Amino acid sequence: MKRLFRGGIVVSGEECKKADVLIEDEKIVKVEENIEDPADEVLNVTGKYLFPGFIDGHTHMALEVSGTITADDFDTGTRAELAGGTTCIVDFATQNKGESLALALENWHKKADGKAHCDYAFHLAISDWNPDISSELEQIVAGGIHSFKLYTTYDAMIVDDKSIYEILARLKELGGIAGIHCENKGIIDARLEEVIREKGDRKNVSDYPGTRPACAEAEAVNRILNIARCVDTPVIIVHLSSEEGYKEVLRARESGQTVYVETCPQYLVMDESFYELKDNEGKKYMIAPPLRKVSDQDVLWEALKTDKIQTIATDHCSFTTAQKDMGKDDFSKTPCGMPGAEERPALIFHFGVNEERIRMEQMCRFLAENPAKLYHLYPKKGVIAPGSDADIVVWNAETNWSLSAATQQSASDYCPLEGLQLKGRAERVYLRGMLAAQNGEIKEEYKGKYLKAIN
Repeated sequence: MKRLFRGGIVVSGEECKKADVLIEDEKIVKVEENIEDPADEVLNVTGKYLFPGFIDGHTHMALEVSGTITADDFDTGTRAELAGGTTCIVDFATQNKGESLALALENWHKKADGKAHCDYAFHLAISDWNPDISSELEQIVAGGIHSFKLYTTYDAMIVDDKSIYEILARLKELGGIAGIHCENKGIIDARLEEVIREKGDRKNVSDYPGTRPACAEAEAVNRILNIARCVDTPVIIVHLSSEEGYKEVLRARESGQTVYVETCPQYLVMDESFYELKDNEGKKYMIAPPLRKVSDQDVLWEALKTDKIQTIATDHCSFTTAQKDMGKDDFSKTPCGMPGAEERPALIFHFGVNEERIRMEQMCRFLAENPAKLYHLYPKKGVIAPGSDADIVVWNAETNWSLSAATQQSASDYCPLEGLQLKGRAERVYLRGMLAAQNGEIKEEYKGKYLKAIN
């Protein structure tokens, strides 16, 4: 089937240009002015922006963590992603200690295959390192996994500095790359004990951000970048939240290192005042790293404006109010994470493009083109060009709408920005040529396909 999008403004990482787009079945065929080819359907998209399908490079669907499992699995989580304009996610397949990497991937395929509404790829989070895992990595990379995740905190996931060095060195040999969760576990543990000594309990969520200070992020960023410098390999700093952490990245880059940086909408539009909400409502906003100061937001927006940050992902890790209440007597037992899959593109458009913090082309880079390139999905994904998948978001810059738990696709029973009025929305979302979502409603179900990294 051929569809012709006529009269729209095609957005790439370099420019916005008026052009028609012709697709046939799952692929883009032509991107030109005034296409006259016959088509089965002609869509008048005059005045609308045509983005490549957005890519969320940091999600946690169906993740077992903190004695529970995330509210969103690959069914509800990818519904939320698709509704907002995201046509591909890269989720973290997580190796439990004692498992092979192959088993970790097998477990994640069982969670995702046949249940996803948008396309999906995997990073692989490594928690256990030994000679057998090192040997196995070659087969894993050859099988289509390009990116990996390492943690500097969490008892179940932390890997020590020696292992981090060896993993980075092995990935350098194989052509892979690692994203790192950077926080100093020792500082966090010590601060948690301090709260008990000083307050007698850990019931007050307002004490939470002090247990994971920006300096704990900065220390781990500095340490990781020094290890990466010793290996002489690039790394990705994921969910960067603070000015202090960002300054460590700048220092490394000034010395010649290649460092990729990801941040998230929550660090751009929300701040630590949410932890002061009455009745400990702040537990809904407990994420790691925590929300920071308004001044940190300003620094991150400026970094985006000057293209010093490469991607904006969600770190979508959702829980229900009941799950968040696991920490009602001790906030350290609250599962950390928030929903955010559906609203990411609209938040970046509203607070970024509309408020002239970033340009339309930059939004395309941060949400589509750069993650596609970084995670080896380009040019299949991330661009509207002949031969690419027909993942197209018809964006109406004039749509006014509001965020609400009552209308969101996520299985979480709360919306972190309930009632927020936004301008600009994904009006139609095409997944490989199919109209998959329209104004937040899913039109095609369970059409997501697994993607291997393109070598």
